[in-house]
Amino acid sequence: MERDDPVKITNDTEKDITPPWLEPMLKIKFFHNCAIHLGLRRKECNFYCTDCLEKNRAICNCCKDEEHSDHHVIQIRKSSYHEVVRVTDMATKINVSGIHTYIINGSDVFFLNERPQPKGVGAAAGKNAASPYFCAVCCRSLLNNFMYCSIGCKMAWIKNGGNASFLLEEVKEKCDSNRIGNENGSMSKDSGEGEEGSSAAKDVKHPVPRLRARPRKGIPCRSPFF
Repeated sequence: MERDDPVKITNDTEKDITPPWLEPMLKIKFFHNCAIHLGLRRKECNFYCTDCLEKNRAICNCCKDEEHSDHHVIQIRKSSYHEVVRVTDMATKINVSGIHTYIINGSDVFFLNERPQPKGVGAAAGKNAASPYFCAVCCRSLLNNFMYCSIGCKMAWIKNGGNASFLLEEVKEKCDSNRIGNENGSMSKDSGEGEEGSSAAKDVKHPVPRLRARPRKGIPCRSPFF
């Protein structure tokens, strides 16, 4: 993946290319007991509501059902002591291009924030040294050709002036422009093929059918009578 050169952006521009709820969500601590529902079973706070920015806190399953049933809520999961989120939950809300995806328990996920680098001589350190791909922010080894190892690293790239965005409108504009270009190319190709076909049809000379001469009638022979 090509890495764009950093460009200088202002704070207003940063707000325009980043959802207001994303950076606060990356800083919140999850997986603690809810103070409101301590006596209930589903009291672990592993949800975040993107519509309630003024509260800006992690909520549990009971809070989600009671106060945020009609809101946009994202579920945070944990893998190896690190917070992850499903790709399907984030791809409909932000531009996730360039962020490395991982498969955990059969689901495609993103890591929320930067993780410690593997050290020592174990298998993780061996993969880290052998991979040719690295995160543009924390230089963590990546398995495939992506630019960021987590959502937080892409946020840091944008805050440092990197040419990237979390807005879905830019992805939609690129898809629309690509679709229009493909349609124009196919239309010009079809028109060219139509012109060539018409000219080829004009150049084809149909063979003149030859009239078959009438065969001579033979003299009928009667069978002899015995």
